[in-house]
Amino acid sequence: MDKILVDAEKREVIGKKVKVLRRKGLLPAVVYGYGVDKPIAIVLKHRETSRTLSKAESSSLITVNLDGKEYPTLVREKQWDYIKRSLLHIDFQVVSMTEKVAAMVRVELVGLAPAISTFGAILISGLNEIEIEALPADLPESLEVDVSGLEKIGDTVLIRDLELSDKLTLLNDPNSMLAVTSAIEEEIVEEVDALEALEGEEGEEGEGVEGEEGEATEEAAE
Repeated sequence: MDKILVDAEKREVIGKKVKVLRRKGLLPAVVYGYGVDKPIAIVLKHRETSRTLSKAESSSLITVNLDGKEYPTLVREKQWDYIKRSLLHIDFQVVSMTEKVAAMVRVELVGLAPAISTFGAILISGLNEIEIEALPADLPESLEVDVSGLEKIGDTVLIRDLELSDKLTLLNDPNSMLAVTSAIEEEIVEEVDALEALEGEEGEEGEGVEGEEGEATEEAAE
């Protein structure tokens, strides 16, 4: 991906007063991290920034241009107005280009699992993101997980099955699942059949008890 750049200005308005900025089409944010003595309150153009960041991943390097100085950053937090589907605030962490950093990387399933066409299996995805440690410039935007080796029902792809560059270090449990083929429809039918059988047995037992109670009642009446 090409260099992702957002222009920012320092802001004096903080706290609840930032609502005024949002009404003006501005987006409050903060920059902190490597080489920054204390967090810097900034403001960006809401529409332009939202459009730019919509193309970026959690592991994408974002360059914040502030007063002519460029800060390499990762977006660490986005606050949303979920009703309006609008960004409210962003946290940018400044990173060193020569020091490794951890980031969440999106998982993308690719290929076709033979178990789907052969056995009518359903492909179930596991983790949508995994945590990777690397130099900022080496962080991938996504990781492709090939499922073409899933030939039978129950076959899985685990994190330990990934073949990654030596520049990347996985931080998740290597036994975490990324994808599995499942015969979920057959399992549902089996569960329904088992439940119906169980209900039938309970019904038969209930009829026997009711008969005994009926006989006892008649004897008492006599």
